Amino acid sequence: MTLSWLQIVRLGLVQLCLGAVVVLTTSTLNRLMVVELALPAMLSGALVALHSFVQITRPSWGFWSDAQGKRTRFIIGGMAVLSCGAALASLMVALAVAGQGWGLAVSVLAYVLIGVGAGASGTSLLALLASGCAPDRRAAAATITWLMMIFGIAVTSGAIGTLLDPYSPRRLMVIVAIVTLGAVLITAAAVAGIERKVMPARLPDETPLRKGLAEVWAERRTRIFTLFIFLSMTAFFLQELILEPYAGLVFQFTPGQSTSLSGAQHAGMFVGMLAVGIAVSGLKIGSLRGWAAAGCFGSAAMLTVIAGLGQVGIGLLTPAVTLLGVFSGMFAIASIGAMMQLAGQGRAGREGTRMGVWGASQAIAQGLGGFAGAALVDLLRLSRDSADAFGMVFLIEAFLFVAAGLMALRIIGGARLRAAAPQLLPGE
Repeated sequence: MTLSWLQIVRLGLVQLCLGAVVVLTTSTLNRLMVVELALPAMLSGALVALHSFVQITRPSWGFWSDAQGKRTRFIIGGMAVLSCGAALASLMVALAVAGQGWGLAVSVLAYVLIGVGAGASGTSLLALLASGCAPDRRAAAATITWLMMIFGIAVTSGAIGTLLDPYSPRRLMVIVAIVTLGAVLITAAAVAGIERKVMPARLPDETPLRKGLAEVWAERRTRIFTLFIFLSMTAFFLQELILEPYAGLVFQFTPGQSTSLSGAQHAGMFVGMLAVGIAVSGLKIGSLRGWAAAGCFGSAAMLTVIAGLGQVGIGLLTPAVTLLGVFSGMFAIASIGAMMQLAGQGRAGREGTRMGVWGASQAIAQGLGGFAGAALVDLLRLSRDSADAFGMVFLIEAFLFVAAGLMALRIIGGARLRAAAPQLLPGE
């Protein structure tokens, strides 16, 4: 038995909750640490990078969920750990001690919990989707669940942006409590009973972790796709931690306005993902390769525009960031479609491990890209004004997106999202 469309949507609710909780730590708390607490962007960047680097454990979570055949416990348990970490990190910001002494130590622990929880829950969820979906539904399932995640991020960012003004620590903690508790309850209700109804019972796989990972890494297509994800995601996340501080320092956005800016970006991503999903799956326009490359090149163009706006002082940042989100969504959904289809190819029973490998690559790129962007801004601001410093980093990101677009044209095949098992890599 395979996942029904209703069950796919239910699992999409888990993705929505993941996005809603994570955006608190990578967007709202980052802005508050840099602007309201006047902490170095490098420090907040290091904390966010830590939660990403911890997710190098994703292959282990994926393998263990493959071996035990009980993904539900990892999904719910991971969400609970993620929510606890987000609440703890928010408390340190509310107490204004996130950057000093014991508060910094607790913040480090909180971001470790965030990384562990996101890795365990997210990887196991994707593995359940990849192994439980019929082959001809995998790409569509990816589109549905990621659209729900982006929707959750956009709605959460917009709502927090509205509710957070005027900012107060108490207001922050009330919002965080509602989001994190709601995420755990919704996840438990959404995933309840699905795995038992869909996945046949199987004996535990006694293959050692190291051997299981080696088997997956020996697959050529897995290795090549991992490299593509790393490059493209580094480009994608380079601006993640500096966009809201850029809005606050250069355009004088308030905390609520800058958080709403993140909501506008993710709303754009939602539109871009939906447009590509309809164009390729429904209207048969374009291919994974074409849309991924177009998204990369379009993102590079909009980052160049965003850098230029800071130089001329024109107040069109929100429309430019929204268009950046549209192009990013185009690139992301094409890449995700390829990922979901590749996860089911190769040795059976290793969907979670493959998802873990690609998730780890993305997480490392997220941590590296986010920290590098914040660190570069701090260094450049020592000798340049804020507009120049941020602008130079945006241009570096644009260059990386161009490189990722060229790579997409080479390694992603012309398969459509509706294909069950496309030949995505040359020579495979």
